[in-house]
Amino acid sequence: MRSTAITPALGAASAALLLLSGCSTVTGGSADPDARVAAAAPGASSVVVEEAWIKAADDGMTALFGDVVNGGDGDLVLVGAVTDAAESAELHETVGSDGAMLMREKDGGFPIPAGETLTLEPGADHVMLMGLGGPLLAGDEVTVTLEFDDGSTLEVTAPVKDYAGANEQYDDGHGSD
Repeated sequence: MRSTAITPALGAASAALLLLSGCSTVTGGSADPDARVAAAAPGASSVVVEEAWIKAADDGMTALFGDVVNGGDGDLVLVGAVTDAAESAELHETVGSDGAMLMREKDGGFPIPAGETLTLEPGADHVMLMGLGGPLLAGDEVTVTLEFDDGSTLEVTAPVKDYAGANEQYDDGHGSD
């Protein structure tokens, strides 16, 4: 009697093992577990932001600057950003219009090819923080979450610094920062 009680239990355990091993082969496509993890890693896991900083501002708007480095094998597009420090964040670019340089929202985001760097800097491409919740003073730190086209995100904590430049004109009714 004891042997009949063990046989169904062993059968169920064997069936579970077969089912689990079948799932890993189907979803992973490789016998190497590290290869499955690497294949599933989101793009942001290969991105670092170097020299990040935010311009100090009492109210209104400011911006995030730095070098966004794509160290991965695949191209990415920076498509958005969010932060608790502001009501909204937009990707902005510099464009020439009637002999003047204007800042405006960047449609479609910023492409970052594999192995390359996107430079966010005053007077050029940047992440605009609009509707500040309060003053951002030199020495403060602000966390901004960058969003990529593959659905991945990257949290960047940047120091706030005094900066006298970057008083640009903005398109679509934006004020100067």
